[in-house]
Amino acid sequence: MTAAQWTPTYGDPFEPVPYRPARMSEEESLATAADLRRRMDDRRTVRMFSADPVPEQVVVDAIAVASTAPSGAHQQPWTFVLIKDDATKQRIREAAEEEERVSYEGRLGEEWLSALRPLGTDAVKTHLTDAPYLIVVFQQRYFLDEDGTKHKHYYVDESVGIAVGMLLTALHLSGLAALTHTPSPMRFLGELLERPQNEKAFAVIPVGYPADDCVVPNLVRKSIDQVMIRR
Repeated sequence: MTAAQWTPTYGDPFEPVPYRPARMSEEESLATAADLRRRMDDRRTVRMFSADPVPEQVVVDAIAVASTAPSGAHQQPWTFVLIKDDATKQRIREAAEEEERVSYEGRLGEEWLSALRPLGTDAVKTHLTDAPYLIVVFQQRYFLDEDGTKHKHYYVDESVGIAVGMLLTALHLSGLAALTHTPSPMRFLGELLERPQNEKAFAVIPVGYPADDCVVPNLVRKSIDQVMIRR
């Protein structure tokens, strides 16, 4: 079955369709939620990747999951660039490390550097070349019709942020590790990957299996009582 091709819907009338998802039993819902909570609590940001190959379809499916995220006016303002080419990954790493060196040498400021210190990060970004894949996420600030007419997108930061969260969730639940890397500034990514002017880099996400000797920071997450308030 061929999926319907999305086209812009600016000015189209509201045409509702039925939505009748199957409802889980209370027992199944509770079990599913508890299992998801347990599995996601195991998720960690990884900076040490194995060179072992990853099935590309797993990553493609995770991107497809991310693209189901809600977005402002359903304009889906994102582009995911999937990179496997070693030479391209090397160019991204070199450019990112150049920006990171400037940041760690003072551009970030001591308060930000102090917050990063417990994570053990520095300007060296081996994960950008070690991971089998990089996903560079771009946000589309506006859309261009074929005739060049520009259409503004709405809630772009929020929409793309939700999509990235869903991407990380899908990757983790598929048995892969990932890292959200945001070198600043990121203008070099659009230039290096030859993206159009309406796209702005949002994040670089290395994807793969953790290395056999992988270590992560000894962190404690906030408890549910620290993040949720009942009224």
